[in-house]
Amino acid sequence: MEEIKVGKTFSGVVKDLASDGRGVVTHPQGRTFFVPGVWLGETGEFRIAGLKGRIGFAEVITLEESSRHTKRVDAPCPHHGHCGGCPWQFIEYGEQLAAKQARVEQAMRRLGCDSKVLPIIPSSKSLAYRNRAQLKTDGNNIGYMAVNSNRLVGVESCPILSEKNQSTLAGLLAQLPNRQWKPEGKHKWITLDIDESVDAETASINSRLPFQQGNSEQNKKMCDWLSAGLGRLEEGKTVLELFCGSGNLTEVIARSGAKQVFAVEVVEAAVDQLKHKKLEMVLPIICNLFSEQGAESLLPLVKQAEVLVLDPPREGLKISSPLFSRRSAIRSVFYISCDLATFGRDLAEFIKNGFRLKDVQPLDMFPHTPHIELMAELYRN
Repeated sequence: MEEIKVGKTFSGVVKDLASDGRGVVTHPQGRTFFVPGVWLGETGEFRIAGLKGRIGFAEVITLEESSRHTKRVDAPCPHHGHCGGCPWQFIEYGEQLAAKQARVEQAMRRLGCDSKVLPIIPSSKSLAYRNRAQLKTDGNNIGYMAVNSNRLVGVESCPILSEKNQSTLAGLLAQLPNRQWKPEGKHKWITLDIDESVDAETASINSRLPFQQGNSEQNKKMCDWLSAGLGRLEEGKTVLELFCGSGNLTEVIARSGAKQVFAVEVVEAAVDQLKHKKLEMVLPIICNLFSEQGAESLLPLVKQAEVLVLDPPREGLKISSPLFSRRSAIRSVFYISCDLATFGRDLAEFIKNGFRLKDVQPLDMFPHTPHIELMAELYRN
């Protein structure tokens, strides 16, 4: 039996796509390898690039022409395959959407809910859509991380950035080399955060800008989905919103005819931004939603709110038990998620506690990536 080690080659078939966009290929001896730049069903020869426990990492040597039934295209970015972003640029956009749809249906099938999955909402733009980005620089280059690495890949352009952000990137590149951007100590780079509120002179150095959804047009569709859902309910409801951020969805809720909105957030700076919007009937609340004590403090709100809206980070609802208190008044739930795994976990918990799933609406927030945004409506009598 041939030894499995770095540099050795093997043949195999791409049997699945991992959550980070890489293909999943099984070695003849049974070990699972992750391979970038391949698509479901393709057959090829691969070279082992790394080993880690029971899994491995490989790179493509050749792909068989007969296996390329997918719609491959020329990647629009010259840095594709080197930069760690946009791993699916080599695949026609419709194929990307089909793969995302299949992943959601597969995840929901485990809950017996695959028939509840609606067709994915595509992005009207597959390029020039991203309204924010975190760049990295060592003072000589500006770019992103390489695939599965902490190595900086310098870029000359980034076609997924909005026109405003592409202009900002060009202005930042014009400042190289820049001794003020040299990382200190053991750090290999500093960060440059940009969005459409800054330019090359005002980019945020080593400090994140306030969170916003990365695709403005898709964010509007998300807000429209929530508005339509709330519009089907009677006016005068009390709404509990968890992970409200600076008020992206809170504004939609405030316009829905709610009697009272409890807008709860972990990050104090985001709550400050929300307060500045002075939305009627909205009470901003700072609460650590990742601690038992913080979550328990929600009980008085849960007793009053008939509607729950939540848009958690990737970790999902780490502590959810207060929502399922016997004294809870919650009857309608609108759950927006950016992580399929934690979304499925949390959905199972809602169903276990008597909620029924109306439907799941996938939305493509980030074309050319495996990321999927999910929107679900649940209810109980």
